[in-house]
This record gives sequence, structure tokens and C-alpha cells, in this order.
Amino acid sequence: MTDDVKSAPGEVSFNWKRYLFMAIGVILFAVVYYSPQWADAIDPGGKHFPLSKEGKGALAVFLLAGTWWVFEVVPIGVTSLAIGVLQALFLIRPAKVAFKDFMDPSVMFIFASIVIGLVFTKTGLTKRLAYKMLLVVGERTSMIYLGCFVVTAALTHIMAHTAVAATIYPLLLAIYSLYGEGDKQTRFGKGLFMGMAYVAGAGSIVTLLGAARGAVALGFYTDIVGKNISFFELSYYMFPIGWIMTFLLWVFFMIFFKPEKKVIPGLREKARQLDIQMGGITRQEVLAAFIVFTCILVMSLRSFIPALQPLDKTAIILISTILFFVVGILKLEDLEEIPWNIILLFAGAMSIGFCLWETGAAKWMAVNWLVMFQKANWFVFVMSIAFFVMMMTNFIMNVAAIAISLPVALVIAPYLGVAPEVILFASLVTAGMPFLLLVGAAPNAIAYDSKQFTTGEFFLYGIPASILLMVVVGFATLVLWPLMGMPVTLP
Repeated sequence: MTDDVKSAPGEVSFNWKRYLFMAIGVILFAVVYYSPQWADAIDPGGKHFPLSKEGKGALAVFLLAGTWWVFEVVPIGVTSLAIGVLQALFLIRPAKVAFKDFMDPSVMFIFASIVIGLVFTKTGLTKRLAYKMLLVVGERTSMIYLGCFVVTAALTHIMAHTAVAATIYPLLLAIYSLYGEGDKQTRFGKGLFMGMAYVAGAGSIVTLLGAARGAVALGFYTDIVGKNISFFELSYYMFPIGWIMTFLLWVFFMIFFKPEKKVIPGLREKARQLDIQMGGITRQEVLAAFIVFTCILVMSLRSFIPALQPLDKTAIILISTILFFVVGILKLEDLEEIPWNIILLFAGAMSIGFCLWETGAAKWMAVNWLVMFQKANWFVFVMSIAFFVMMMTNFIMNVAAIAISLPVALVIAPYLGVAPEVILFASLVTAGMPFLLLVGAAPNAIAYDSKQFTTGEFFLYGIPASILLMVVVGFATLVLWPLMGMPVTLP
């Protein structure tokens, strides 16, 4: 933010824009929280969904947090703390419940993923991988973009996109350090890190291993529709969409964040020299790689080996954190390197997501939105669901966005002659790609730690990216999926 009033030496400047948006957030909270009772949401079957005082309070917190996050009026982690505080002070949820979400397993998973990235950096694995990659992709910045995006998307097919982002992030830092601009914000830096976040989402939709949302959605689908969607059937329909988005995002970032330099002269030779200087692989690098690979392998095999399914993925990945300290790769002082602002950001996102869910506010929003389209053309209805999920997943967990919208949509669908498969897949596509807010997905928050872009820039460029996503969903619904054999309307 740049609208500071100049002050005398030693005085603190006054940022009008910051206080304006801070006030807007507070006003939105007060208007919603203290407003009279709102009308019930009513589904097509005539069932009423009242919005309780607590639900209205959840929406009020939701609006304040969204405003503060977008305009970054205080550090994003501090806004997250305000989410818990407001729930407790205004009796929206008990403090014990609101703050317990800050240590949700998903938050701990992100913590462990970030520690993996820290270890890759400390041991030198990141630099070694970065130099090897640059030897392959060469000196053209457009190819560096593409190489980084392809590697990120491919890895999310076999491991959680959070873990991928945490692993790739330090590699991107090593690559960016060779760009020759220091820590200065550049178009190349913005495109590199924001692109990683976007592409991690695109790649994660292809298999059930990329994120938990897929398994949750298939569970709802089976319960409501009575059909099973296999691992490979999901990948069959999602693979082309994930990779179409990956390459379109490459084009997107080449347009909006075209690097200042077309080539980095001498980069390949410099990468070769630096790689040679690193010498042979060290014991710590081998240990770190073995620990991480083993954890990823066990998490991936959970989908195929019934005996491993009871094992929680967070517990598995946290074993890596413990082992890093046991074998001496990490020391106590290394904990100071953890970006706690990012951890708190995601903790607050979990808290507001659960708050909207448990108070019924999320269900009330979903029903009100979807019933507006209950008499629409089938294509408009499918796109309305995809759009709702896309917007909700920017504010709350994508698992929650799926959980509140999919059941309602699957109930309304038969009235419009819409096949349930297309609703499931369209929802899963947009749930995987929250391009507007950092809280939408952990890779967004991890990329923000690069300090190459602001929350406002992320939101601004997320608008055309989200429009691009909706165009791709529309193409898949009307053309691609029917050609691949997916039913989109009921006979």
C-alpha cells in the first residue's frame, strides 16, 4: 500500500487506504451481525434452512476476514487470529471449538509440508534439483516457466499438492536467485511463484492423490446417487482438463507476467558450474530424500492397499518432521525459519470454514444460490454449481465447499434432466483451483511467502484466471466430456 501521508522524521506515516479497508471490514461485520433475522432458504422439496443468529455471525466474520485478507490491512496471520477471537467474543462458537480448528490435522499437514521444503533447502537438495532442471530447460525464461509448471503439475498426480508446493517452492527460490534481480519484485518472480500455486491446483484434480477433496466428493456421490466412480475413471475424465489448464496457465502467465528478460545469458553454464561445485551427494541429502520419499510412498499407497487406509496422512507426514530432528538434519533454531504467518493464515481459514459449516451458514448460502437456477437450462445449472464451488473454495476448505454444494446440486439435478456425473466432475474441477484468495489452498499461501506479490495482486489476476477456468469447464461440459463418453443429460 502506497497512500501514506508524509510525516516528520521519527513519526509513523498514516496509511489512509489501510484504515479505510480496515473500517470497511468492521462495518460489514457490524451490519450483518446486528441486522434483523434473514429469510429461510428453501430447497426444491420445500425443506426450510433457517439462518440462525450464530450463522449470521459466521457470515459477518467471513466478510470481515475476506476484506482484511484481500487488502492486507494487517498481517494475514493476524487476521486469522481475529477470526477465532470474534467467534469467541460474539458467542458464534465456543472458544474451545473455534481455536481447536487452529490445530486441525490439515494445518499440521501444511506445517509438515513446509518443514520438508525447509529440509530440502538446508541439505542442498533444492539447489541440486534446480541446477539439474536448468540444464534441461535452458536459458529461455518462457521455457523455465513451462518446466517449473510441468514438474509441479506432474508431481501433484502422485502426492498432495500442499507437499508438492512446499517441495517446489525452495527450488523456485534457487532458480529465481539466478535471475539476477536479488529479492526485488519482478514480473518473472510474480509469474514463477503465482504460477506454481495455480498449476499445483490444476494438477491436483487429475488423481485422488492430489488432495482430499476427490475422495470426499466420491463418497457423497456414492451415497446419494448409488454409483461408484473408480480411481481410474476419475483420472480418465480429469487428465485432459488438468493438463489443458496447466498449458493455458503457462500462456496466461506469459501474457500477464511476461519476464523482463527473454533469456538469462550464461545460465546453463552457470548452473553446470554450480552443480559441479556442490560435489557428490551428501549423507544428509540421501537421508532427507529417503525420509520424504518413504512418507510420500506410504501416503500414495493408502489409496490402493486396504491395510494402510486407517493410517492418517497427517500422522504419516509428521513422522518426517520428527525424523529430521532425530537424525540431526534439523536443530531447534531451524524452527525459527518456519513462516508462522502462513501457518496461521491457513489455521484461520480452517476455523472460518468449520464455522460456516457448523452454524448452517454455508448450507443456507448453497441452497439460496442453487434454487435460483432450478428452472434454468441444464448447462446454466451445471455452470452455476461450478461457479458457486469456485467462489466458496476461495474462502473455505475445498472439502467443505464440495460438502455443502454437491448434495444440494445432486438433489436438484434430476428435475432438470442433468446427469449426476457432470455435476460431480465440474464441481471437482473448480474446487481444485481457487485463484482469488491465499486461503483457498495451501500452495497459494506457500507461494505468498516469496514476497513477490501482494494479496491484492493475487486477487486481481485471479479474476481473469478464474474466468479462464470457467471457460474450460464450459468446454468440457459441452464438448470434451460428452466426446469421452460421459453422460451430461438424463435419457
